[in-house]
Amino acid sequence: MKIFVNEPIHPAAMELLRSRAEVVSEWEDVPAVSAALVRTTKIGPDFLNRAKQLRVIGKHGIGYDNIDIASAKERGIAVVYTPLANVNSVAELAVSLFLALARKLVSAQKLIRSGECTRIAPPELTGTELSGKTVALIGLGHIAQQVAQILGVGFHCHLVGYDPYVSREKMATLDIEKADCLKEALRAGDLINISVPLNDSTRGMIGSAELGVCRPTAILVNTARGGIVDEVALYEALSRNELAAAASDVFAVEPPGVDMPLMSLPNFLPTPHIGANTEEALYRMGITVVEDLFAVLNGVSPRFPVP
Repeated sequence: MKIFVNEPIHPAAMELLRSRAEVVSEWEDVPAVSAALVRTTKIGPDFLNRAKQLRVIGKHGIGYDNIDIASAKERGIAVVYTPLANVNSVAELAVSLFLALARKLVSAQKLIRSGECTRIAPPELTGTELSGKTVALIGLGHIAQQVAQILGVGFHCHLVGYDPYVSREKMATLDIEKADCLKEALRAGDLINISVPLNDSTRGMIGSAELGVCRPTAILVNTARGGIVDEVALYEALSRNELAAAASDVFAVEPPGVDMPLMSLPNFLPTPHIGANTEEALYRMGITVVEDLFAVLNGVSPRFPVP
């Protein structure tokens, strides 16, 4: 049995794979594979048409926008993913980015390294606390709920959420006030957390009109997917100080180039899609997806089929 893997996964997961199957990574091997495990590799009609023996695709991560789910289902190919494995890591990164921007940590270290720091507590590095602020949660999946837990309990933040698929009653159980529309949530937020999947309904959902209703003191963090926040609109809003600061772990084109306009802004903090890049999350994602691949191949129901 051959399994296609062309991207790095945790060594323990690779060891588990190799204990039960032959791991291959070349295009010429695709026709003979029974399963494919991918992180960012795109799986579309070309791959599916070539993979005549393919029975299951495993997505190493929570977002599966790189897989043509409809085409896979048409061919009777199962798709599994890891919706819980990276929740802690991504949520912790989001909170870290809020803290870094609120306390101007990047500017602080740059000032010291430049040799131009002549006093302690320079006025230009006056920051703000997260404590007691209002968090606008755009999307209320597992990651957003963990962000809410950290900021709500740890920082005593007021939580406002927008998610058309989550009821007011469910949000109330999480101590989250439900906003009736996206702009209502954005208007309320001192801290704006983006945690929605990328699909036709969310692509470009945060554009000029949406950023225009945000508070000029607000901080926006996107750890979801590139393409959800319009990068040109974000650049313009930050340039005009219509938004205090923003951070993004994800971009429409990854990795982003240094010539990207956002990279020129001191109030923008980029990271190279490291949300799930922790030892713990990589282990959980790798083991979970490998176990579900073998479950499908052995005729057993997987724990995490793509809905």
